[in-house]
Amino acid sequence: MVRHSATLAIDETLRARKAAGQRVLHLGFGEAGLPVPDEVAAALRDAAGRNGYGPVAGSPEARRAAAGWFTRRGLPTSAGQVVLGPGSKPLLYALLATLPGDVVLPSPAWVSYAAQSALAGKRVIGVPVPPEAGGVPEPERLARVLREERPGVLVLTVPDNPTGTVARAEHVRAVCELAERHGLAVIADEIYGELVHDGTPPPVSPAAWLPARTVVTGGLSKSLALGGWRIGFARVPAGPWGEELLAGLTGVASEIWSSAAAPTQAAAAYVFDDPPAVLAHVAAARRLHAAVVRAAHAAFTEAGALCRPPEAGFYLYPDLAPLRAGLAARGVDGSAALAAALLDEHGVGVLPGEAFGDEPGALRFRVATSLLYGETEAERWRALRADDPLGLPWIADALDRLRTALAALTAPPARP
Repeated sequence: MVRHSATLAIDETLRARKAAGQRVLHLGFGEAGLPVPDEVAAALRDAAGRNGYGPVAGSPEARRAAAGWFTRRGLPTSAGQVVLGPGSKPLLYALLATLPGDVVLPSPAWVSYAAQSALAGKRVIGVPVPPEAGGVPEPERLARVLREERPGVLVLTVPDNPTGTVARAEHVRAVCELAERHGLAVIADEIYGELVHDGTPPPVSPAAWLPARTVVTGGLSKSLALGGWRIGFARVPAGPWGEELLAGLTGVASEIWSSAAAPTQAAAAYVFDDPPAVLAHVAAARRLHAAVVRAAHAAFTEAGALCRPPEAGFYLYPDLAPLRAGLAARGVDGSAALAAALLDEHGVGVLPGEAFGDEPGALRFRVATSLLYGETEAERWRALRADDPLGLPWIADALDRLRTALAALTAPPARP
């Protein structure tokens, strides 16, 4: 039996605690936490009457628009290479179910890759990431694994969840060269590609290094906070291999979701055309995510944690290994115990590293800062438009609570 997804489970747990009147700091769930742009909402409303089934791979309008979106980002694409789905998760599962062979994952990696691989009957092989950035396996260690194993699929996440970093181009190229040499298919999850903090274009896609065998997936849940609308998309390679994969992918889709919701596809088509209002909204979101997650990073490093500086999105992956002795004296001996202590003693919800395939005894966990922008629509709009979001009372209070919790957790235990 597959267990409840760790990310969804903690979100439900924390929301239930909050509804019960408990004061919680929700750092456990990667929802982008921002309001819907008016123009995007209007596109959805205008399409509300589209209540019929559509083509399994997506409407011609949405597929053409998505092809243009990819092409403008450096990956020339035709509409026939695009598949739309109800979120990127079903598309990822359909790909894992269609592609042959076991699965190589960077370690740590987003929780659903391993669970979906298990659902598809595949073994997972974890390979640690380089010290400076996550989302791709460390190339030399991957090479050693591939001398002994014969997997079929390599999953990469650029930018990364859970570390909030962007893989270095040389590492992406190296792992793609290994994938080509060993006949692997690559799934490149690029759902955070629009949220690189410095505003540069999205990082170079693995599809640029291995164009014939890389599938790119994405969605609008992160860049535009449309998670509840369930809009995902995938780009298969041009050529015979991609055409065969597309046939298998649409076959799985036809038996699971039939077609993505027509109104949300219409909204997606509007977004994929890159209208100025959407680009401005994403840029504002990028600035807000960067400001808040960097402030949280400072809180963790000041408390003595090791933590990669965030480069994209709204995640951190702190490591409290330097504080192990003091935490052990409190009975905290691994990531699950650490997450439990933060929640039960300090009301701070995070996800333990072991949920991401990390070593259970490590003192690492994932932090998501994207639900700190406000409790109401008005507060979230103010956060998005603020020149200094850290000065807003509710964001400042959340960061103060984080610093207070970390100070209490890492203080030397009282002598008996």
